[in-house]
Amino acid sequence: MSGPRRRAPRWLVATGLLTPTAAWLGLFFLAPVALVVEYSFATRDTGLDKVVLPWTAQAYLTALNPDFLPIFVRTISYAICTTLACLVLGLPLAWFIARHGGRYRNALLAAVMVPFWSSYLARIYAWKTLLDDDGLVNKLLGGIGLGREGGFLLTDGAVVLGLTYGFLPFMILPLYVACERFDHRLVEASYDLGHGPVSTLRRVVLPGIAPGVLAGSLLVLVPSAGDFVTPKLLGGVDQSTFGSVIDDQFRGGNNWPLGSAMAVVLLVLVIVVVVLRGRRGEDVL
Repeated sequence: MSGPRRRAPRWLVATGLLTPTAAWLGLFFLAPVALVVEYSFATRDTGLDKVVLPWTAQAYLTALNPDFLPIFVRTISYAICTTLACLVLGLPLAWFIARHGGRYRNALLAAVMVPFWSSYLARIYAWKTLLDDDGLVNKLLGGIGLGREGGFLLTDGAVVLGLTYGFLPFMILPLYVACERFDHRLVEASYDLGHGPVSTLRRVVLPGIAPGVLAGSLLVLVPSAGDFVTPKLLGGVDQSTFGSVIDDQFRGGNNWPLGSAMAVVLLVLVIVVVVLRGRRGEDVL
């Protein structure tokens, strides 16, 4: 008889399972980020119109110029407003699907995913048409005296609206998972103990679905902070974000060191916000 089969050590099994993912992230995430960091310390040779590598921090000095501070503030403000709007709109829908969806639950979730079946760029262009001076939105609001001369394009509200529309499913799906796992009997118990709807929402529901709120917030906050398509199409010069400025440096400006330095600064800023949100998000709820 053969002896008992020897099992591989756990560390070896874990290493084997993680190696493909680590290799993928290293090749397609860490390597591009390292290249961007390298370019951020380069120098633009205006005479030869190319990037050379006597290492310097000049690009970071330019990126951290106080003149760019309003763009920083605007970028983070758009991201925070988009996250809050997605949370306010997504939570009731996720709660309804999880608790009252019944046999239509899969159909409702599929409806949430429908926007992903078409091009993001095409959908933003559709909003550009809707918000224009002669667009449907301005005509309908003009009929009740709320129209706006020139339409609603080139405004902060148009940018936040476009970002909210684009990233709302990223908020709904994590919230739905959290709401589905939530023990709804706790709500009934809260009512039995004399708490009203607002108190129940604040003391019972939000703490119970906090992981979904945190996950959805991060999934919306990070990409909306780096988005440059929506501000370019729905906004103007006064609605420029750091993402759109970075895009200008890599394309029209042909200033890769400055664009790379801005990208690194934005990455660090988003990481700081994510870390602070991860540490304090549940306490706030």
